[in-house]
Amino acid sequence: MKKILVLCTGNSCRSQIAEGYLQKFAGNKASVYSAGVETHGVNPRAVNIMKEDGIDISSHTSNHMDEYKDINFDIVITVCDNAKERCPYFPARAEKFHYNFPDPAKATGTEEEITSEFRRVREMIKNYSENFVRENL
Repeated sequence: MKKILVLCTGNSCRSQIAEGYLQKFAGNKASVYSAGVETHGVNPRAVNIMKEDGIDISSHTSNHMDEYKDINFDIVITVCDNAKERCPYFPARAEKFHYNFPDPAKATGTEEEITSEFRRVREMIKNYSENFVRENL
């Protein structure tokens, strides 16, 4: 079973959504973790937007990448440029992947416009995750 770490800046939105989808699509092929270079708490909008698609991330926690320093990951996926730039050294065997998703937490406007942006980013991450599992696991 592969060990996958998804890294983002605050481990509140993008990495949480990716963790949910990667685990769904990978099933028993992988253990998926997410962390941030900082911790900002799990964004309630991310929880709600995932619930709309049948995935419950309400029990997820916002974790700092240092919490996982003793796990020998097979794959590290950074989902924002900031995390990629600040990503620490991981053992050479960890294969690294990167995709810079927009941050839905920075969306502005009406509640409907913000929710729409969360849905848009969720779909991007869902598609990426499904393809990633198909091509890499």
